[in-house]
Amino acid sequence: MARLFDAYIIADWTAAEGKKLGEQTLWVGVAKRDVRFRLYTETHNVATRAEGETLLADLLAEHRKRGDRVLVGFDFDFGFPAGTAERLKLDGRPWDAMGKFLAANIVDKADNTNNRYQVAAKMNRLMTDQPWPFWGAPASQAQRWLTTTKPPEGAGADIPEFRATELAARKDKLPPKSVWQMHGAGAVGGLTLLGVPMLRRLLDKLGASAAVWPFNTGWRELTEADVEPLSAVVVEVWPALFDAKRQVSAEGVKEYKTQAQVRAAAEAFAQMDDAGDLQKAFAPPKTSDEVLVAQVENEEGWILGV
Repeated sequence: MARLFDAYIIADWTAAEGKKLGEQTLWVGVAKRDVRFRLYTETHNVATRAEGETLLADLLAEHRKRGDRVLVGFDFDFGFPAGTAERLKLDGRPWDAMGKFLAANIVDKADNTNNRYQVAAKMNRLMTDQPWPFWGAPASQAQRWLTTTKPPEGAGADIPEFRATELAARKDKLPPKSVWQMHGAGAVGGLTLLGVPMLRRLLDKLGASAAVWPFNTGWRELTEADVEPLSAVVVEVWPALFDAKRQVSAEGVKEYKTQAQVRAAAEAFAQMDDAGDLQKAFAPPKTSDEVLVAQVENEEGWILGV
């Protein structure tokens, strides 16, 4: 069985303010094959999201020039729980509408300063006029529509806390966070608010040569014929799903934990592709009904590998 991809790029994004390298910063892992088709990996660490965006664009342009097809994974939520776009009174397909809304509201400067807490508060105001569903902010960012702590039990109960993919992951005893949590260990809310506009810009650069799974491709098993016209398929990933043992270089330097995770995830998808298992991973679980498929394809998205 032919492989779907020639290279696998996994980005562990960041919501950090200020420039920083090392642990808990922006890392990109790349798995690709040499002239003898042996798999090897490299990792890149950059201090800002702007540098990360440029790095990704350069890597993708380089692979496209060589005629490679690339699987590109990001570790933030591509979509929001069902009903979010409707609550914001946005028109059109929910996934597209949310992307346009965030692109119009998020300001993310070259030095990593950004307005993610202000945008979360604005979304709370528009959705509920209360400090939910988004919650969790440093004391300096707290205000009427965004608090430091989780809302009281039952507040915003009609708004789903998780997407279907996170509920599926939690059945496997994995602990994904809700997109509504903005701050704290493992929080993905701010990451998503900053990541989605970046993803839109990247897709604008790639044009028709890229597709986002499952929004552009459908939530189904992908074949070689499906990906043949493309240079990149962009997916949501969760690097923590994969076993990431930290390696030591010949010089005795041990990998950072985040560095090991992006490398291990890139290698894992490459190995799944080698085994012919990757194309099946794009398909929904057998128990999925039409309602769930529509929800995932049009609004929420899904984590590849869950």
